[in-house]
Parts: sequence; structure tokens; C-alpha cells
Amino acid sequence: MKSMTEKRKMGKAVIYLLLLIVVLITVLPFVWMLSASIKSDREVFQMNPFVLIPQEPHWDNYMKVWTKIPFAVFIKNTVILTVVVTILQLFTSSFAAYAFAKLEFSGKKQLFLAYISTIAMPWQVYMVPQFLMMRRMGLNDTLLAMVVLQAFSAFGVFLMRQFYMGIPDSLCEAARIDGMNEFKIYANIMLPLSKPALATLTIFTFVATWNDYLGPTIYLKSEMKKTIQIGLQRFIGQYSSEYGLIMAGSVISLIPVLIVFLLLQKYFVEGIATSGVKG
Repeated sequence: MKSMTEKRKMGKAVIYLLLLIVVLITVLPFVWMLSASIKSDREVFQMNPFVLIPQEPHWDNYMKVWTKIPFAVFIKNTVILTVVVTILQLFTSSFAAYAFAKLEFSGKKQLFLAYISTIAMPWQVYMVPQFLMMRRMGLNDTLLAMVVLQAFSAFGVFLMRQFYMGIPDSLCEAARIDGMNEFKIYANIMLPLSKPALATLTIFTFVATWNDYLGPTIYLKSEMKKTIQIGLQRFIGQYSSEYGLIMAGSVISLIPVLIVFLLLQKYFVEGIATSGVKG
């Protein structure tokens, strides 16, 4: 009995050690980024010896990043784009998911499979036709083009539909007997019950849109319409890069993502778990 107990303790110790190693590997890049954000360009890659906090921290990097480029404008554009896209995806995904999960209509399964299969298609395959379509519509070099292209999400529909499948159909049937139409059932019953799934989708959509680089690079050409990820690239010159400013800007750009995650984290794990219960 004693040997079995010792083996279990050893097993737990090994698991905790492996988890600690994974955590350190995950956190290390963020620690390096924070350290580099208060260093000069010469000190950023100084490894012998490596200094986590320099003797003379360059806190002015966090001030320079606002004056070297129109950083405030880039943040404003990114906030507008991210908030609008997130709201639209929450509405379109949850609305379509309700139809696929709780309504019966001809070709429902085939339509759902066809729509979900687009997840497997890389965006690079159809980004050129999309660009040509946006240009013909006169939406090139506008934030509206980015909003239109990202307002719908096959992954969001799949996530919300999986969650709705776990809600008993009897709730919808009882509401229909009471005279509620489908929109009221969706708005008054399904949405309040789907906070975990909505929170999960919010995090995924917010992070993906906020960190998007390729899309804004393709569609946004005007200086005052660019987003924060393109703005950070401006610190990379032809012959040298201002790494201290890049890291300072990256730290600032992480703050909204961290705030959103911290606000919604209590729903996140629950949303991931419950959205895969039924298929």
C-alpha cells in the first residue's frame, strides 16, 4: 500500500513538473517582451549577461510610441473594427445556430454541413476573389470592407449550435404553446441561457480580429485607416528596427485583449465544455 501511495505521489510530482515547464515556456516570451519594452535597441538582444531590468529603464519608449506614429488613430480604428465585428458575429452566429439547432426545414443538415465545411478552406484560397469583389463594390480602403467580410463566422455558428443542442427542446415547445414567435424564443430564452458560449465566441472573435494583420494590410491603404498591427510594423525600417518601441507598442496592444479575457474568463471554460456535449 505504501509503495502504491509513493508511486501516486511521484506521478503527481512528475505531472506538476511538466505543467510547470509548459507554463514557463509559455510565459517566457511575455516576460522577455516586457523586459525589452524598457530597453534600448542595443540592450534588447544583449545576452552576456542577460539583464531582465536594465539599470536605466527606458520608460520613455511607452511615450515615444505615441509620437513616432499616429498610434492613437491606429488603436481607435482597431477598437472600432474589433467591437463591430465581434457584435455582428455574436448576432449572426447565434441567430443562424438557433435555426440549425431548434428549427426544422428542408435541407437543414445539408446546408449546415456545406456551411461548416468552409472552415477547412484556407482564407488564402479565396482572398483574391474577395478583394476583387470589395473593389467592385467600392469598399476598398475602408473599414466597412473588413466588417462585411468578418461579420459571419462558420466556426461561430458551429460553436453556438453545439451549445444550443444541449438545451432541451421542451423549452422552445412550451414557449411556442404560450404564443411566442421564433425571434422572441431566440431573444428571451436562448440568448440568456447561452452566456458561456457567447463569452467563448467573444474571446475568440475579439482576439482574432484585434490581432489580424494580413486582412488590414490587403484592404487598408490610407494612413489614417490602418490598424494597430500594421502600425507596429512601421517601426521596422529598411536597415534597422526599433525593437524597444515595437515591444512597448506590443505591450500596449495586449492590454485590451487581457481585459476582455479577464472579464469573460469565468464563462470561458464552461462555454468550451458545454459546446461539445451534443452534436
